[in-house]
Amino acid sequence: MPVGDILARVRATGKVSAEDTLDARRAVYGDDGSIDPAEIDGLFAIDEAADNSDPQWRALLVEAGTDFIVRQQEPFGYIDEANADWLIARVGKDGLIKTASELELLVKILEVAMKSPEQLVAFTLHQVESAVVDGVGPLADGGRLEPGRIGRAEADLIRRILYAFAGDAGISITRVEAEILFNINDRTVEADNDPAWSDLFAKALANCVMAASGYVAPPREVALRQEAWLNSPSGGVGTFLTRMVSGGFAGILEAYTTPTGEKATAIRNQEKSQEIAAAEIVNQEEAKWLAERIGRDGELHENEKALLRFLRDESPSIHPALKPLIEKAS
Repeated sequence: MPVGDILARVRATGKVSAEDTLDARRAVYGDDGSIDPAEIDGLFAIDEAADNSDPQWRALLVEAGTDFIVRQQEPFGYIDEANADWLIARVGKDGLIKTASELELLVKILEVAMKSPEQLVAFTLHQVESAVVDGVGPLADGGRLEPGRIGRAEADLIRRILYAFAGDAGISITRVEAEILFNINDRTVEADNDPAWSDLFAKALANCVMAASGYVAPPREVALRQEAWLNSPSGGVGTFLTRMVSGGFAGILEAYTTPTGEKATAIRNQEKSQEIAAAEIVNQEEAKWLAERIGRDGELHENEKALLRFLRDESPSIHPALKPLIEKAS
């Protein structure tokens, strides 16, 4: 059955049934398993036309979308800027996606692709920002998500997106990502956010700061890992921040190294593309941006202060542009 016929049926019923899902799978994968643009566009249209769907429908959309964009479009295995722009234009309207299935597809593509452009991770993070801050988009779950507060599920989703964008390169947190994280933090700082957010935000910021100070950053899975003690009860924000500084950041800094001697030579000789190498270095201009961005709303927030104090006490090398902030946090 052609995808167009399935779409007409879904529009008439308002739902994607198990039968629709099976028919759609047969239609798009067909005899040779190759998916053409009209078929993938039809799957998006079906997803957007349904008020509810069979549990297997999302799995099909994510599988087929990932196959089409990552595995069947050149450069194979990578997302270039043209393909990212096409995907964003297809699923986004006024900067927002239409369905939760499309959000899952975006994250999956970031996870599967060996490298993706920054506009794709920025667009994906923006979906979480819009839901958390403004209560709009499919992630807002019809108003059931509390706007202005970051829960555990939202923090975990942001962490997953940041992990995914690192790809095979394991690059440090970029300015584009950090800017969105700062925006989310600035607009939710007065809320009773889940401790997982403070942990993630501080570690992402630490990743920027340490890279700006000349350290070699570990893979994101290490730099942003969630601590086990986050799942245990806490005595409030103050107690949590104390535990974060005493237990969490100590582990963070141990993973950052300053290359010297033979290690430095090995790193210099390591075969990397200029693009990836540039992405791993936060130069002086980046450090100045970071110093200006922290506290842009007129105050240093507690999770920012906790990080800066820890760097003051434990890090032997901090970029000069960041020192005024550390003094302010003292």
